[in-house]
Amino acid sequence: MTETTRITVARGDGIGPEIMEATLRILDAAGAGLGIDEIHIGERMYQAGHTSGIPADAWATIRRNSVLLKSPITTPQGGGYKSLNVTLRKALNLFANVRPTRAYTPFVASPHPGIDLVIIRENEEDLYAGIEHQQTADVTQVLKLVTRSGSERIVRYAFEYARAYGRRRVTCMTKDNIMKITDGLFHRVFDEVAAEYPDIAADHQIIDIGAARLASQPETFDVIVTLNLYGDIISDIAALVAGSVGLAGSANIGTTTAMFEAVHGSAPDIAGKGIANPSGLLLAATQMLVHLGQAERAETIANAWLCTLESGLHPADIFRSGASRRLVGTEAFTTAVIERLGEQPRTLAPVHYRSGGISVAAAPARTVDKAMVGVDVFLDWNEDGRDPNQLGRLVEAAAPPSWRLKMITNRGVKVYPDGIPETYCTDHWRARCVPSEDGAAVSFDHVLPLLAAMHGHGLHVIKTEHLYTIDGRAGYSLGQGE
Repeated sequence: MTETTRITVARGDGIGPEIMEATLRILDAAGAGLGIDEIHIGERMYQAGHTSGIPADAWATIRRNSVLLKSPITTPQGGGYKSLNVTLRKALNLFANVRPTRAYTPFVASPHPGIDLVIIRENEEDLYAGIEHQQTADVTQVLKLVTRSGSERIVRYAFEYARAYGRRRVTCMTKDNIMKITDGLFHRVFDEVAAEYPDIAADHQIIDIGAARLASQPETFDVIVTLNLYGDIISDIAALVAGSVGLAGSANIGTTTAMFEAVHGSAPDIAGKGIANPSGLLLAATQMLVHLGQAERAETIANAWLCTLESGLHPADIFRSGASRRLVGTEAFTTAVIERLGEQPRTLAPVHYRSGGISVAAAPARTVDKAMVGVDVFLDWNEDGRDPNQLGRLVEAAAPPSWRLKMITNRGVKVYPDGIPETYCTDHWRARCVPSEDGAAVSFDHVLPLLAAMHGHGLHVIKTEHLYTIDGRAGYSLGQGE
């Protein structure tokens, strides 16, 4: 690491400039040797007409330096303003969101004094792809997209993170007892990657019981890796049970670019008063140093910060009678950390990071044996009292001789043939069609006459999903009761 290593800095809004100044003072005192290129993003840029809050020159600097240290941003109230963080994550391919959560008792109050965990969340895929449709008068859908390459990238990052930060166990959380294809893929990839890290324990938990355990027994977890939606939810659970949101840093990691920030907001009500706690941004900056390969300096700063907590010199947000010795402002707290550089905490566990940074290569391209074996035809049908038997007869009458109707489902439940009358049916139906001759080859050219025939019989086709086997295994779910 040399003095020519440059990072991009955004001082942000509200208390942002104050806590950034404090953080940069500490980084400089620790000898991080970083060149700083400042950009202006956030509230002023929104008001200047940039709906994302990011002007073109800022984009150029962020991309050139590849590392962004960002203070909290204020998004103006009202419509028309895009989330700056969401824009950065998607545009820069920041696939991993990393949220450490730790208790610092007895120096900072926490209902769970043993909590010390990290949630690593896939940041781009899953339901957050935002692909939604209304298909009938009654039914909407959202597509849950989970890729093997994206799953492998985030899982491998979780294990590399565990090694870099001296962690011992990685827990995967999914709902693959229900979503066997999408969540099942994530779980299978986790097991495959875990086998490459015999030095780190690995286990899997279903997300509902895992979230309940996180809320009640957070001290039992070390590193958690999960999909986008689940990670969003359990990150907030962890922050709440830890009781120290203001002390948390966060990282968003991509293949070429990374962003580091505090979890808390811009707190405009205390801006300019000199009382803001810079800890969240400072801890994000230590993550940044590890990412850049400066693990030793990151350790020095983090341990000095822990020593400052132990000294009882506390900013207002964590000050409490009995545990704190003196109330200090931003500048005094920053000076106290600098004075303790090189010291080790005595009560709190000191931190230790592996040198070399964290690097995850892109997953190699895979080839598979893919064969089409049928098609699911989705229909909007609301006639004859929504009688599935009547619909089944219509589809069978419409199907060309080369096709046969295997089943009809409604909201995933098999209703024809041999459905039961108690099953509630909406106006959205799935007709699973397969070749009349078992094992016969089928292609897209065979699907078109099937759809034309259904249309000709007055059936409203909404969409189709082709059914494939992948390396001989069904790449589609069975209908309930199939």
